[in-house]
Amino acid sequence: MVQFELPKKAKEETVDDDSRRADFDHNGHGKSAMAMVTLDKSKSFYNKDYKKEHLGESREYWRDIILGVNDGLVSTFLLVTGVYGSGLSSNDILLTAISGLIAGAISMAAGEYVATKTQEEVKHAESALEAKAVREHKIDELRFLSDLLTKIGIPEAEDEESDTYKVRRTLLGYYEENDDAHIKINIALAFGDVESNERSPWIAGAVAFFLFISGALPSVIPFAVTDNEDAAIIGAFVATFFFVSLVGGIKTWATKGVWYISAFENFIITAGGGAIAYGIGVGFDSLLN
Repeated sequence: MVQFELPKKAKEETVDDDSRRADFDHNGHGKSAMAMVTLDKSKSFYNKDYKKEHLGESREYWRDIILGVNDGLVSTFLLVTGVYGSGLSSNDILLTAISGLIAGAISMAAGEYVATKTQEEVKHAESALEAKAVREHKIDELRFLSDLLTKIGIPEAEDEESDTYKVRRTLLGYYEENDDAHIKINIALAFGDVESNERSPWIAGAVAFFLFISGALPSVIPFAVTDNEDAAIIGAFVATFFFVSLVGGIKTWATKGVWYISAFENFIITAGGGAIAYGIGVGFDSLLN
């Protein structure tokens, strides 16, 4: 095993962040700096400004957030546009929109719950198989881990005197003696899954349910406040396109993309869908009458 040189005086007392940073700058890549980081259990780096730019555990639910509100906005607007094109009255369109809102929200919540629960069950089953493999086929699983180490940037060792060999021998030696740790790293590297990434089916379903309703309201409210279907569809059009553009812009806060490109993309999708839905509604009205 490789023994790293530790600092002469073990620092059990609290060391402030400025001291840690100064030691790092002074030592660069020295062994004492490595030992300092290895022994540091403060987790203080989570409070750094640059770390706060990350989404953290909420990143697991951004799919549900965007899908829920965007689906509510787009699908409900397309629904009211289609039935408006078919010539229904304002009250009939309102009833259709409310029915679509309720059905869509329940369907979205149920779909997200079942899909998320299934995904987590698949990961748990795969994890159980990996745990069994580690305990029953240790050497093969260590070879598998060695291959994973290569894929994450630790080069294959050329000879037993190389630094790479020492690093690999230290890591593989540790996981050879610690089955639980071996299972966790295999799952993390092979499946891209760690405990903090686990999604709750209940949270996913609830997020999708309430955000679908929020997204559907801009197409429902105009028909609830006026009996003039022409004024209502214009109000639904303006409100929906404002919010789809807003959602497209907000999405870039998480993706770090260009807000107006994302907003325009959402706008085009909704406009194209609305035109198709209206055309189908008009066509059915002509066909039936």
